[in-house]
Amino acid sequence: MSTEVVILAENLGKRYFLTHRRGGRSQYTALRDVIADGVRNFFSAWLFSKDRSRRTDKEEFWALREVYLEVKKGEVIGIIGRNGAGKSTLLKILSRITEPTTGRVGLKGRVASLLEVGTGFHPELTGHENIFLNGAILGMTQAETRKKFDEIVAFAEIEKFLDTPVKHYSSGMYMRLAFAVAAHLEPEILVIDEVLAVGDAAFQKKCLGKMGDVAKEGRTVLFVSHNMAAVTQLCRNAIHLQNGRVVDSGPAANVVNRYLALGQSDAATVDLRDFPTRTGSGTVRFEWGEMRGSEGEARRDFSIGEDVIIAFRFQAGPGFHERQVRLAIQLRTSDGISLCNMADMDSDFAIKDFCGAETISVRLPDVRLYPDTYYLSLWVGSITNIDVYDWVRDCLSFAIVGGGQLTTRMLPRSAGLLFWTPTWTRLPAASSASTARSFQVPTP
Repeated sequence: MSTEVVILAENLGKRYFLTHRRGGRSQYTALRDVIADGVRNFFSAWLFSKDRSRRTDKEEFWALREVYLEVKKGEVIGIIGRNGAGKSTLLKILSRITEPTTGRVGLKGRVASLLEVGTGFHPELTGHENIFLNGAILGMTQAETRKKFDEIVAFAEIEKFLDTPVKHYSSGMYMRLAFAVAAHLEPEILVIDEVLAVGDAAFQKKCLGKMGDVAKEGRTVLFVSHNMAAVTQLCRNAIHLQNGRVVDSGPAANVVNRYLALGQSDAATVDLRDFPTRTGSGTVRFEWGEMRGSEGEARRDFSIGEDVIIAFRFQAGPGFHERQVRLAIQLRTSDGISLCNMADMDSDFAIKDFCGAETISVRLPDVRLYPDTYYLSLWVGSITNIDVYDWVRDCLSFAIVGGGQLTTRMLPRSAGLLFWTPTWTRLPAASSASTARSFQVPTP
C-alpha cells in the first residue's frame, strides 16, 4: 500500500446552534399565543437587554469534536457509530459540502461523494444529462465521461428511463444511478454514506463488489455503514465515532467486534425500539426480540441439536396501509461470516393481512452449530423486497455452549461451523472393489 497521504484532518470540529421554541409547545400555535408571545418578547427584550445570558432560545451543539484522521492512498476505511454520532457530518466536511468550525482538512485528488439519495442531481434533468453534469462537477471532460457512459448505464440498469427526468425516478433507481456515476467516473477518493439501504439485496451486493474493485485499483474509499459484515469484509481499517469524537480505531474486524459488544446484551430479551445498528425507512419498526428454548422459555444458551426459537414483534407507524410485508433473518458467526439468510417465503409463510402489528415466532429445529456465539439480524420490507422498512443488524444473539446429547467428545472452538452427524455405511466388498476400480489413476 502507498505511503502517500491523501486525506488529512486535524482537530476537526463542527458546531451547530439548535433553536428551541419557548414553553415547549407544539409546532401548531393559536393566534392568541402568537399575540401573547409578541407582548412577552417585547418586555423580555426591554427587561433583559443588559443580560442576554438569561435568554435561552439557542443551544450550542457540537456534531464533531477534535477529530484527527489520516488516510493513505488506496486505503478503504470504514466509519461506524450510532445514528447521530457525527458520521455524515464528517463525510460532508471531507466532501467539501460544509466547512468545519475548527481544524483543517487536506485532500489530494478528486472526490466523488454519495451521501444522500439524489445529492448532486438536478431533478428536472434526465438521467443522461445528470451523468454528464456529475462528470463536470468532478472536473472531467465530456470525452472522459462519454468513455464511461455505457458502463454507468449498464451498472445502474436504467436503460429504459435514461431520457426521463430523474424527479420521476423511484428512490431505488435514483440510488442506482447515483452510485454508478460516483463509482465509475474514477475519482481518486470515493465517499459512500449509508445509502445502500435503499436498494434491494442483489444491488447492495453488486455495489459492495464494485467498491472492492475500486479499492483494488488503488483508489481511496471512505465507507459509512451500519452493516458490520460489509465493513469487515470491505475495509482494512475502521474508526468508531461516538458523540462526535473518535473513540476507537484500528483493524476493521477488531473495531467492529468492540462496537458490537457495546450494544449487545447477554439477556435473552432485547428492547429494539432504540437499537443503534439499524437502517430503513422506519415506516415499520421492530419493537423487541427474544431468544427462546423449545418450551418457549426465554434463554440464549443452547447445546448442539436443540431447537432454537426466535421471537420478535414489529409495528407500523401512522399512515402505513400496506397489507403485505416480507420478513427475513440473517445468521452470522462471531467472526462476521454470514451463515444463512432465512426469508419467510422460503418456508411458505406470508403475511397477507397485516393490520399494523405482529408478533412472530421462528423455530430453528435441531441446530447443529459448533460452540460459539451467533448473531441474528431482523429485516422487514415490502412484498417486492425493494423497500426496506427496518433492518436491525446483530440485535439478538445466542450461544452454543456444549455438545449436548449428540456428542460425547470435547469439541474444539475452531473445529468448523456445522456439527453434522451423517449416516456412515460400510459397503460390501464387491461394491468397494468396483468403486476403487472406477477411481484408478492411469499409469504414465
